[in-house]
Amino acid sequence: MNKGLHRKLTLISAPAGYGKTTLVCEWLAGCERPAAWLSLEQGDTELTRFLTYMISALQTLEENIGEGVLSVLHSPQPAPTESILTALLNELAAIPSPFILVLDDYHAASSREVDEAVSFLLDHLPTQLHLVITSREDPAISLPRLRVRDQLTELRATDMRFTLTEAETLFNHVMDLHLSTDHITELQSRTEGWAAGLRLAALSIQEDHDADRLLQSFTGNHHFVLDYLAEEVLQRQPSAVQDFLLRTSILDRLCGSLCDDIMANSEASGKDMLIELDRRNLFVVPMDQERRWYRYHHLFADILRRRLLENMNGSDITELHQRASIWYEDHGFEIEAFHHAVKAQDITRSSRLLQGGGMPLHLRGAARMALDWLESLPAKELDVRPELWVYYGSALLIAGKPTGVEHKLRAAEAALEGMDQEDVGVKELIGWIAATRATLASLMLADNHNGAEPNLQAAEAAMQVSGLEDKTEDLVGLITPARNAGKSETNGVDQVIAQSRRALAYLRQDNLPARTASAWMLGVACQRRGDYAEACAAYNEVIANCRMIDHQLMAVMATIGIAQIREAEGRPDLAAECYREALRLAGGLPHPAIKEAQMGLERVSRVLEGELKDILIEPLSQREIEVLQLIDQGLSNREIADKLFLALDTVKGHNRRIFEKLHVQRRTEAIARARDLNLLKRTPKPH
Repeated sequence: MNKGLHRKLTLISAPAGYGKTTLVCEWLAGCERPAAWLSLEQGDTELTRFLTYMISALQTLEENIGEGVLSVLHSPQPAPTESILTALLNELAAIPSPFILVLDDYHAASSREVDEAVSFLLDHLPTQLHLVITSREDPAISLPRLRVRDQLTELRATDMRFTLTEAETLFNHVMDLHLSTDHITELQSRTEGWAAGLRLAALSIQEDHDADRLLQSFTGNHHFVLDYLAEEVLQRQPSAVQDFLLRTSILDRLCGSLCDDIMANSEASGKDMLIELDRRNLFVVPMDQERRWYRYHHLFADILRRRLLENMNGSDITELHQRASIWYEDHGFEIEAFHHAVKAQDITRSSRLLQGGGMPLHLRGAARMALDWLESLPAKELDVRPELWVYYGSALLIAGKPTGVEHKLRAAEAALEGMDQEDVGVKELIGWIAATRATLASLMLADNHNGAEPNLQAAEAAMQVSGLEDKTEDLVGLITPARNAGKSETNGVDQVIAQSRRALAYLRQDNLPARTASAWMLGVACQRRGDYAEACAAYNEVIANCRMIDHQLMAVMATIGIAQIREAEGRPDLAAECYREALRLAGGLPHPAIKEAQMGLERVSRVLEGELKDILIEPLSQREIEVLQLIDQGLSNREIADKLFLALDTVKGHNRRIFEKLHVQRRTEAIARARDLNLLKRTPKPH
């Protein structure tokens, strides 16, 4: 592994129980490079959740890294994945020293979106970053290409198996069992060097020092062997340890205070118990270098959970999940709190947690979890909680099942009929329904075009309503006017406009994410239909909201939309100002929209150049151009006078003549017009 640090990726791929995580932990302890560690779990397959957790891991190395990326991820209009990753890679490239990122148990998070994101990261990996992946199966990334380019180090089950010498070291030097060579050879052979089997065998023998008895019963495949050995190990633990192991097995990860709440009145503290389990090698795996968080070995956890179901009644297990949910909510882990509330079958609590304080959890990386729960509920439970019907529709959109959305929205409306329509909460749900319908109409409109040209796709503007991140491939198309639109498109645009207006009429003023998404859809649709005044008003609301929610990209896109409208109205001067403002707002944001703004500015500048050449009284003198360039640099009249060794009145006179020749009244107008006429030297911006 040390010899492979010059490569991009180290892949450790082997079945469960071969010591992948243990190997990486011990390697990191001695490799003298800082490392960010991300232990992945089932449910991390959603890209937003995966990237959020990955950035949180990286922030253990650099506290503020990825903050801007997180704001875009959790905004009403996420950028395309490549733009998000490019921005993150730029920040990673600025870290001066070599470091390592570990993605542990990658198989738990593998999905098309996550695999594509990791592939993009590998293609553009900064030289100081080395990626380590542990997985039970090969990830769906370009391993053959990495091999050919000598960018991949691989360790597999054959590399991870204990040799006879290693098994002897484990049994006799680490565990101090004093087994004979014959016993060790037999155990190594029966386990085929499988680390989990050897470790459990050692723990079992440690209790009664009877290797012969163990070997007589030690048969079958790995799972049966593990079940048998786990039973052997569990039965030999003190009752307090057994109780701790079983009760805390409901948790995907463990820390001291969480275990304290699960165990309630236990005499031993959760922190001390975890440290002791770690010291005794009882299948707990540290998840960070500080050993604050642990998890059980996955196979061991499975066995513990089966034993829990066999030994504890359902109501007691429900209480454990309730305690876990309360702890997670109190500590700000809302998705985990929701997960345990669902496991506790607490519909009221699960419903409240899903709402997420105004930003539902299914829009923050828990879409599949929410959909699984909603699908399990009877209609009568949804009818008394109309918001769940609304979230059901949104979750279906996220899952790529738009045909079922309208049915859920109608069910929500039916459930709302008997309620006070002026109630704030009811009006909010009506607004959500309208915003979801606008999104749905936008998707249908996009399908009608069959991809022939970038079309409305205003659903992209409501990602936090629909969650369809995989539709964000060409945001520039959202603001590109359609050409030769047919009747079906007209109907679709009208539907988007009607539903977006309805959403804005009902949504709370402080529900900025949903209002921003709805205003964006309204602006795009009105621009498409030629209703420029309403489009500009909608875009201006987007821009105003973006200042409050710190969403740089949507403000840029809305500004470009206004620029396009001014251009269509025959106002190239106003269009140029808007394009410049979009570029100013964008800064270094990597996104196709920036190219659109640059092209738009060049286009209207050519128009202005032709117009202004006709009205320019006379060319500027060389001295006037020098003064103009210094004005462009932000110098005051006094500073210009000092720099050019001129009297202050002389500089003011130059200003007057410049303004007269350019037909402007202010400095900013003079600079803008001079740029349109290519009178100023362009200073390239540093990359």
